[in-house]
Amino acid sequence: MPDVGGDGVRDDVRVAAIASLTPLEELDADPFLVDTRSQHAMCARWAAGNGYVVARELLFYRLRPDHRGLWADVDAGLVDLFVAPNERVLARALTSVPEFSAECERRGVPLATAGLDEPAYDAAMKASVHRRMSMPTAGYDGC
Repeated sequence: MPDVGGDGVRDDVRVAAIASLTPLEELDADPFLVDTRSQHAMCARWAAGNGYVVARELLFYRLRPDHRGLWADVDAGLVDLFVAPNERVLARALTSVPEFSAECERRGVPLATAGLDEPAYDAAMKASVHRRMSMPTAGYDGC
C-alpha cells in the first residue's frame, strides 16, 4: 500500500472501480444498475475527491469473490483499493459481498463504497442509456 504522507493523505493510491453488468431489460426498474457509465463516473468522482486515481474499471455480473479476474491487478501491484458506487452494485456484481469483503481484508486491500447520490433518471436519460447499451458493437460512441 502506498505511503501515507504527513497530512494523512495516501500518495498514488490506485483504485479499481467495480460496476455491475445488469441486463438492459432492468432499465425501467433500476436504471442506475444498468448504467455502467454512471457507476464508473461515481467511482471516479469518489476517487478524485480522495486524491486517488482510477487505474481499472471493472464490470462484473455475479462474479465469484475468489475469481482471478478480481485479483490479477492486485497481485500485480497495479491496484491498491476497490471501490463500488454502493452496496446494491456490489451485490449485483459479485455472488457474495461478505465473502469478497473477507477476501479483501485477508489480502489487506481496502474496499469502499462511494455512497454518492445516484442520478435521477428521466425518460431522456433512460433512452440515452438504452441506446448506449444496445448498440455497443455498432460503433456508437455514446454521444
